[in-house]
Amino acid sequence: MFGKLDLHIARAGLSPVLVYTVRGPQGEPVRVLSSGGVFQSATYLGERRMEPVFEYYRAFGRVLDGIAAPAPRVLVVGGGGFAVPKLARASRPETTIEVVEIDPKVIDAARRWFYADEAASRVHCADGLDFVRGAALRGVEYDLIALDAFSGADPVASLAGPEAVDAYARLLAPGGAVAANVVTPGGDATFLRDFQDALEARFPRVELVCCPDDDWAADDNYLLIARA
Repeated sequence: MFGKLDLHIARAGLSPVLVYTVRGPQGEPVRVLSSGGVFQSATYLGERRMEPVFEYYRAFGRVLDGIAAPAPRVLVVGGGGFAVPKLARASRPETTIEVVEIDPKVIDAARRWFYADEAASRVHCADGLDFVRGAALRGVEYDLIALDAFSGADPVASLAGPEAVDAYARLLAPGGAVAANVVTPGGDATFLRDFQDALEARFPRVELVCCPDDDWAADDNYLLIARA
């Protein structure tokens, strides 16, 4: 399934970025963004381009569906191939979507190959922690903060620490949610447990949702969801 077809781009930003096409479980073409030796994002092509490929994308979508605000304000930290912004735009067109991505090469790849400009209202090339701290100081509010930031296969630890969690709590509008994609490489749940503990220290309600995707990954994805 993962034979590389149609290599589009191979550039070095913060780490090498590859974009190429593979065949999905049903033989369908799927374009992937790979960095650090792992898939960072994926998109169907053509008319299916706004459909989510991975299960954890669909889990983000279910969280957004539960937001009562008529025109949700969404912040996505970790742009990748803009899969979460595309899902939000397709399911709730009235949504305002801001994306924070630290690597300009990833933003360029997303715009060229992943339909990013059909999804995001605004894109910020910035460090995720710096951005949320600054937004909290400015009194900005969001109904959903979606965290999907990785350096290769590793999550960005600064986005799971007490300072970041405090910023999320200050940024959330009433009824809002923080949803974070977390991977357990080789079954190691240390980062997941530590992040869950940090969220539980600041939010009244935290839940953990398993998002298995055997067709695409050996390691399990989980969505940590904290609600205001």
